[in-house]
Amino acid sequence: MKTFMAAAAACLLLQFIPATASAANLVAKVSLGSQTMTVTQNGFVKYRWKVSTARRGYVTPTGSWSAKWLSLNHRSRKYDSAPMPYAVFFNGGYAVHATFDLKRLGRPASHGCVRLHPDNAAQFFSMAKQAGLSNTRVVITQ
Repeated sequence: MKTFMAAAAACLLLQFIPATASAANLVAKVSLGSQTMTVTQNGFVKYRWKVSTARRGYVTPTGSWSAKWLSLNHRSRKYDSAPMPYAVFFNGGYAVHATFDLKRLGRPASHGCVRLHPDNAAQFFSMAKQAGLSNTRVVITQ
C-alpha cells in the first residue's frame, strides 16, 4: 500500500512540472514548399524569413532535429571552403547559415543547407546560443 501511495503522489506531482522543461523553446520550422523559415520561441512566432534550400540535384532533408553545434565563421570542407557564417548545424553537415547570394533567397539554390540573409542568420545564431543547443529545434517539412 505504501508503494502505491508513493507512486500516486509522484504522478500527482509530475503534473505540476512545466511541459516546456523538456521541450525545445526555440523552433525553426522550414517549409521547402514556401521557402520560408518561421522561428518560434516559447510558442510565439518571432520571425518569418525567406530561405534558400536545395536546388535541383541536391537534397535538404526533412525531419526534426535538435541543434548539434554552432560555428560563427564556418567554411565548408565539402564545397571549396565556401563561407557558411552563423552556422547552426542540425544534421551532420547540414546547417542553417547565412548566404551572400541574396537575390536567390525565397527559391531553391543551395547544396542542401538552409540559407538565410546574414542579418537573419546572425539573429537565429544568437537566439540558438542563448537558448542552448538542446533547447533549439530545426524542423523541415515539405
